[in-house]
Amino acid sequence: MSLLDDLIDSLPEDTAVRSVLVGLHWVVVCSRFCGMASTVQGDHSHGTPDVREAGNLQSKSTKELVQLVHSESTVETSIGMAAINSLLEVDESLGVEINAADVLAERGRGKNVAVIGHFPFISQLRQSVGELWVLELHPSGNDYPAEAASDLLPRADLVAITSSAFINGTMAGLLKLCRPEATVMVLGPSTPLSPILFDYGVDILSGTRVVDEASVLRTVGQGASFRQVKGTKLLTFVREKGVSFL
Repeated sequence: MSLLDDLIDSLPEDTAVRSVLVGLHWVVVCSRFCGMASTVQGDHSHGTPDVREAGNLQSKSTKELVQLVHSESTVETSIGMAAINSLLEVDESLGVEINAADVLAERGRGKNVAVIGHFPFISQLRQSVGELWVLELHPSGNDYPAEAASDLLPRADLVAITSSAFINGTMAGLLKLCRPEATVMVLGPSTPLSPILFDYGVDILSGTRVVDEASVLRTVGQGASFRQVKGTKLLTFVREKGVSFL
């Protein structure tokens, strides 16, 4: 069984889809709850649709949308991840409402830190940690190319992996490159806040819960970047008990 298969098997009873929105940066699926995921555009031939049944997705069940995580279209995979997040039951009392950047800055002091994905907080994080390696599919500046993961991740004490790696199909390979003793975080709005990930070597989950569905749909539908999205809160969960972040 793969991580995604285990995650899907753990989902609660199916339910109807209330709405689906594919925005410029984020996908939102509203079913039992309201789930988000990054909108990942892939390469496709001119005239080939990114979403094969666009306009009819709301007529499907949520678990039918979940199966899109296996699609060859990354936009459809994004919809599948948002559908997973819309079904997940999350005990928020076990989490801490804190930004992932603060957790990384605290845990990364004096350590080798690898971050998959160039997040907006990278420049500030560089001032707090020991060595910082940022890996990107489309590197710029001091970024390393994605191909450097096989060299850098086994040397890192702390690894932070964008949850978009679920969508582009690289998550499993990245997790295998991390040392068993390294601390591994999965972060970003696509992150499934499920303890299933702890069984695959993840130590910290830092994701998003929607608290105001109307505000999320309005801002995402108007092309909001994550900092512009209204109606969410950041939650972080750790495998260890009794952890103090600050």
